[in-house]
Amino acid sequence: MKMVIGGLCVLVFALATPGQPLASGPSCEGLSALALADTSITRTQVVPAGSFVAPGTDAPTPPFSRLPAFCRVSATLSPTPDSDIKIELWLPLAGWNGKFEVVGNGGWAGKISYDWLAAALQEGYATASTDTGHAEANASFALGHPEKVIDFAYRAVHEMTAKAKAILAAFYGRAPRFSYFTGCSTGGRQGLMEAQRYPEDFDGIIAGAPANDQTHLSAWRINVEAKILQSPASVVPPAKLALVNRAVLAACDAIDGVKEGLLTDPRQCRFDPATLLCQGGERDDCLTAQQIEAVKMGYAAARRKNGELIFPGLVPGGETGWEMLTGANAEPGSIDVGMFRLVAHEDPAWDWRTFDVDRDTLLIDKKAGFIDAVNPDLSAFRAHGGKLLIYHGWNDAGSGGAISPLNSVNYYASVLAKMGSSQQDWLRLFMVPGMAHCGGGPGPNQVNWMAALERWRELGIAPDRLIASRVSENHVNMTRPICPYAAVAKYSGTGSTNDAANFVCKAP
Repeated sequence: MKMVIGGLCVLVFALATPGQPLASGPSCEGLSALALADTSITRTQVVPAGSFVAPGTDAPTPPFSRLPAFCRVSATLSPTPDSDIKIELWLPLAGWNGKFEVVGNGGWAGKISYDWLAAALQEGYATASTDTGHAEANASFALGHPEKVIDFAYRAVHEMTAKAKAILAAFYGRAPRFSYFTGCSTGGRQGLMEAQRYPEDFDGIIAGAPANDQTHLSAWRINVEAKILQSPASVVPPAKLALVNRAVLAACDAIDGVKEGLLTDPRQCRFDPATLLCQGGERDDCLTAQQIEAVKMGYAAARRKNGELIFPGLVPGGETGWEMLTGANAEPGSIDVGMFRLVAHEDPAWDWRTFDVDRDTLLIDKKAGFIDAVNPDLSAFRAHGGKLLIYHGWNDAGSGGAISPLNSVNYYASVLAKMGSSQQDWLRLFMVPGMAHCGGGPGPNQVNWMAALERWRELGIAPDRLIASRVSENHVNMTRPICPYAAVAKYSGTGSTNDAANFVCKAP
């Protein structure tokens, strides 16, 4: 059969052998001749095994020095006159697994996710990434460029996905058997946005620690940091955050029956920071009244004057990562200041000290509510046969990118409220004890999410119990089952508490 791509006729053999470009298809360099709407292909290059040099470096370094040979395609997409979306597509020259993986971004994006591309290529995927339409790691691109804000919000990932699939099909002579998206933080938001706006783009999506309510997340963070920075007596130094964390664990670690420095479900912890109040003058082993109020702000949600939730606060257990209370920076995080200074107020001189959580949140809702991926109706994605795996670490905390884990719980609940309580055949949420933002933290935090998604989508094997590992100095020193929400891992009562085999997933 034949497929026409932007006027170029390409032979397509449905039974082509995975891993080998067809002789009838264009060579890597020949892909430059493809005519795709709103697309300028700027590079088609065969990259020999182990030779890729990442931007900003002058020699191949891990993980790039371990890459197989691939065809590197760079392009610029211009769906609007003001769009300037850069993309890269990496195509294995041999051993293609027949699948396509798009990788997400972090923060304000502004660059190709080369490390994530490398990880996908090493697993045999054809893989793609975008800078989302700008080259800045902050919001400076947004001022006076509303179309670029839309590109960042949702258009860039969709346009890249469509164009990359066309290029891939031309090269290999057939479409991918399955298409997947994986991302965390901003990448998690991108994944949920795809499921909501473009439900047929992907067969499976991994959305880690999603910043899907990004404008309200910025409102919560800047509200806390602005108050701390304007009240130096409220600053809680890192040593005192560690003190709070030790007190939390002393009060709540054993609730789940195991003392290992982790809270299985932090919502069960009823720790009151007032128990650390200094008697007399300030000391290193206690908190002043103002510092106690600052810690309470970290736990508290941001709300409108009418009581409506804007964004949830943090949970007990991750206090050592609460940079927002330390007064370490001259102003609140750049993600959040940029959201309100350049997107909401469109004024480079806007002073964060004037932030009002009710007024300014209403303004960002009006100006850029389309950035948020909060629509709970995923019926079209479900009808497409898509599988959605959301994960979030209970120790996610801090500023400049960290996100309350309760946000993922709330979004998951909103989907069930909209679509019904029985959605486990296509939607699962995993809350990971001890995991920090997108990984790290004191708990077992290494999980092969993609393998779980593939088994689910391709083989129908649902992820009922995943194994997370904690690795130190190349040694696995703890494993723990990660259970589909709202089940949690319960210790059987015998054997090592560092061995996942001695835990079972049970409903709370």
